[in-house]
Amino acid sequence: QLQLVESGGGLVQPGGSLRLSCVASGFTLDYYAIGWFRQAPGKEREGVSCINSGGSKINYTDPVKGRFTISRDNAKNTVYLQMNDLKPEDTAVYYCAAYRQLVFFRTCVLSRDYDFWGQGTQVTVSS
Repeated sequence: QLQLVESGGGLVQPGGSLRLSCVASGFTLDYYAIGWFRQAPGKEREGVSCINSGGSKINYTDPVKGRFTISRDNAKNTVYLQMNDLKPEDTAVYYCAAYRQLVFFRTCVLSRDYDFWGQGTQVTVSS
């Protein structure tokens, strides 16, 4: 079964940090670009960050620039999202998703259809 599984969410105080993990099972992430998305209650899902299949091109949306860092470890079939200086407005369910990208040097895109989605992990930032 092909799936993505997120973990690492939880409750954290403002200014705190969390590291989310996205592990693939049933397929290798080597040929996939990975995106992180989030959806807050009552809001539409929004893109957060993505990393291309080669690991050389990364994009962040403005709300998280300078605070979040995406990385990948293909040997572990895992992509990470390090989140620092968390704010209450970061509270959301965070999802990872993947799309096939055979051209390793091509940049990743958040605004496109993704092939696989995880089930999400809750991040709550509150004092």
